[in-house]
This record gives sequence, C-alpha cells and structure tokens, in this order.
Amino acid sequence: MSLFALFDSARTRLQVIPREGLGELIEPARILGIRRAPRIVSRGWVWHLGAILLSEDAVYATGDIIRAHEEVRRGYPAESQRRRAELAAAARRGGFAEGQTVHLGWTPIDLAAVGEGAASGPLALVAGVPSVRWSAMGGFVPLEGYVEERISLLLHPPLGMGETPH
Repeated sequence: MSLFALFDSARTRLQVIPREGLGELIEPARILGIRRAPRIVSRGWVWHLGAILLSEDAVYATGDIIRAHEEVRRGYPAESQRRRAELAAAARRGGFAEGQTVHLGWTPIDLAAVGEGAASGPLALVAGVPSVRWSAMGGFVPLEGYVEERISLLLHPPLGMGETPH
C-alpha cells in the first residue's frame, strides 16, 4: 500500500474521532513600545497518531502538546511549568476553547520524499518498508501496523482506572 493510500484509508476510518487543534505561536509586534501578549492561532485540525499528526490533506511530525487554559497568576517551582502555563494562556487568547488540546512545533512530512527513499520527520523507508520512528530514542517500526494500532486505540480506548464497562 502506498503512503498516500495508507493515510487516505486512515482519514476515512478516523472521521468519527474528534480532531485536535494545530496551532502556531504568534508574537505580536510592539505598539508604541508596549509588548502585547503572544497568542496561538489555529492552523487547522488534526488527528493525533502518536509521532504523526494527520489532517485532511497533510501529515505532520508531532511537536509539543498543550491544553488551552485561561491565564492564572501563581508561582511555579520550575521555569518549564511557567512556560507551559504561558503557552496554555496564549492558546486560549488565540481562540482555542478551554481545555482543548493544541499541537505546537509540528513540522510537515514530505510523503513523496519518503516514497523515494528519503527520510522526512519520523518517517523513512527501511528495507523498502515505510516505517516510523515512534520516539527520539526508539527504533523504526513498520508504519502500516503503527497507524493501525493508533487508530484502534482512538476507536477503542482502554478503560481508565476506576471505570467499568457498560
């Protein structure tokens, strides 16, 4: 199955699953020397398949993931927590709903290049088989099985702790 056919089939199966936001951080220009708050604006909607984000017409490598939240003033024990809170507030200012998942730092994947043997993002041909590196330290696994597993998890999520089947 070609890469394009694989992702077209995935899109068809994922139509019943809600998509998540694809965002871009915008740092507004200063007005009269006054810094304006950054915001994260929508660049579309995607299904999150682990290391891959799939939109209606493109495939992206996953970057950072945040949830949009209203800005809250409080102390943070770590600078990284402060930065995540700032990004969550920027997503809210940019129009994302409270609690909505937003993907940042994503990069487009060139499926044609992968099909010709080049790597693009987490995708590459390994021994002629389209494969995905599911983590920075992980090895490559066949893409078709990886996508199938991710779709299955979205369609049939495992029961969380404390939940009982209906």
